[in-house]
Amino acid sequence: MNDDLNDLRKMMDQATPRPDAARRAENLARAQKNFVDLQGSRNANRHTSATGQSALWRGVKAMLNAMTTKGGLTATTALVAVALVMVAPQMQDALRGPSNVDLSVSEVPRSPAAPAVSEADLVDEVSPPPVIAPETRAMPEALSAPVASDDAMVAQSVGDTAAAAPVMEPMVMAEEAPAGGRVQRSMTPAAPMEAEVGISRDRMVIAPAPVPVPDARFVTPSAETEAFPEATPNALKITAEEPVSTFSIDVDTASYAVVRSSLMRGQLPPPDAVRVEEMVNYFPYDYPAPDAGEGPFRPTVTTFQTPWNADTQLVHIALQGELPAIADRPPLNLVFLIDTSGSMDDPAKLPLLKQSFRLMLGQLRPEDEVAIVTYAGSAGQVLAPTPAADRTAILAALDRLSAGGGTNGQGGLEQAYAVAEGMAAEGEVSRILLATDGDFNVGLSDPSALTDYIAAKRETGTYLSVLGFGRGNLDDATMQALAQNGNGTAAYIDTLSEAQKVLVDQLSGALFPIAGDVKVQVEFNPAQVAEYRLIGYETRALRREDFNNDAVDAGELGAGHSVTALYEVTPVGSPAQLSDPLRYAPSAVAAASDELGYLKLRFKAPGEDVSQLIETPIMASGAANAEARFAAAIAGFGQLLRGSDYLGDWGYGDAIALATEARGPDPFGYRTEAVQLMRLAESLSEQ
Repeated sequence: MNDDLNDLRKMMDQATPRPDAARRAENLARAQKNFVDLQGSRNANRHTSATGQSALWRGVKAMLNAMTTKGGLTATTALVAVALVMVAPQMQDALRGPSNVDLSVSEVPRSPAAPAVSEADLVDEVSPPPVIAPETRAMPEALSAPVASDDAMVAQSVGDTAAAAPVMEPMVMAEEAPAGGRVQRSMTPAAPMEAEVGISRDRMVIAPAPVPVPDARFVTPSAETEAFPEATPNALKITAEEPVSTFSIDVDTASYAVVRSSLMRGQLPPPDAVRVEEMVNYFPYDYPAPDAGEGPFRPTVTTFQTPWNADTQLVHIALQGELPAIADRPPLNLVFLIDTSGSMDDPAKLPLLKQSFRLMLGQLRPEDEVAIVTYAGSAGQVLAPTPAADRTAILAALDRLSAGGGTNGQGGLEQAYAVAEGMAAEGEVSRILLATDGDFNVGLSDPSALTDYIAAKRETGTYLSVLGFGRGNLDDATMQALAQNGNGTAAYIDTLSEAQKVLVDQLSGALFPIAGDVKVQVEFNPAQVAEYRLIGYETRALRREDFNNDAVDAGELGAGHSVTALYEVTPVGSPAQLSDPLRYAPSAVAAASDELGYLKLRFKAPGEDVSQLIETPIMASGAANAEARFAAAIAGFGQLLRGSDYLGDWGYGDAIALATEARGPDPFGYRTEAVQLMRLAESLSEQ
């Protein structure tokens, strides 16, 4: 420190009144109380727009610029002392930095010809400018940088991605020695830096570390905020007592994607989120397709030894739909019904939804039309029916969407159906594609009321499919009910790759059914099968009499879609039989054929009201191809996730081995991904 500054310090010491301990304690307590009262928080650390030497020199300069006499200097010195006492601990921590850094203040190099700085020079330098009226006084340039308020800074907290914190430019203290030799100090914005402490001999910058923002894809949802259909796994049936099993087909895939989402977050999925049939039907299979003129689909039945029980058999039922030429399909009227409520303000929801629909537009033909309806607190049409060829207008409407407000599902559905009805024309297909996280909290929020409304509207020929986005408040139960009653499909999109699969690769199957109200009924032969159980399809069960009732709704089979169903059956006399044989079983049954059972299928051609019947016997074949074995591996995987009692000691390692061995051609990596998910589930189950 040079002699001039020593002289200044002595002058300040002489002008400082002698301390009064009692008065000092009283003033300090009062200052602290006023500070926390004005800030609105008594305990939390407060943000500040300047730290370290930057904050110190700003205050010193402001004080010196305000001084007019030594008396004024004397009057303010006590206040400065109080402030230094209050902020000293924080300043020491901020200034301390790494222990091996030299924080000493060095002499600013002077020009050899520069004269010494006198006391008069210093007085001249800190003399105030002429008095200017408050309304016309300009802030010094160095002090006029924007400073965020405390309230704005406190508004941002860890994990609060909605709060936008202002970006601050740290101020640094620079000392220069111009030609005149006089030391000038100025406040200048620091260059952008990483979150670190950077120190040099003439400047120091302390930049706050960035607040981490969690990736929405890996945030574990709370079990209390998501709803899944509650369905008890199918029970074991005694063939002699209940030989007939009836259910509707299911081509939805939402459950598999939800399971994947949970496992990728390092969490086993809720058991109710696992629907085994949707996991099995997630994958494309190389089943035999129907020949020309044979019908819209071909059934194939195979029986083979159960992987998890050597004393039972699996009956593998496969349906493969035909894939008509794309050029032959009718024009499509598509209404995007998009949830823009506040709950969709998440990277894995509305932003991913926009990207997904952009992919889908490339699959539409010029004669197709697109309309967009949104719903939040209220519903509205943001894009009138527009030819698919006008991609610019459609993409612009998507880009303008933002999230906010409640979730008026009823209003959105009503307006979407009204728009679809206005677009409908003879020979065209009308579809509504609902994209949501499933949170319906305004209007018809009761699932039964929603499904009744949708069921009535499907009679107009406009079908509803549902796409789920995001986790955290996923109402899977409502989404499933809407899709099932709307004659559409339900899928969950958690990645852009899944959007490619659902909205590009399988778009024709989702929007263009080739068979409606497809029902499956199996009658098992008590002479050959003692017990059986249907694996999955709990939410698709039908009564025996529903099979022949054309008024009962069932699932739709889309163009090119395949459907897989698996029964585990226990042969008569097998040690795996869990029930005692009947003492008075009819002898005529024992003399029946060697058929395991009889398969019957009912379906309606598009636009028809009367169903058609397909029948075929189920024989004991004993061999299975790779497609059937891979389906069995996925069925076992799903049962492990649900905690099934029928698997014995068979575990994830066995499922991994079977799926790997039967993986076969895997051009898109879906089956390889399934094996990786099995490995994750195995690790998580051991924690």
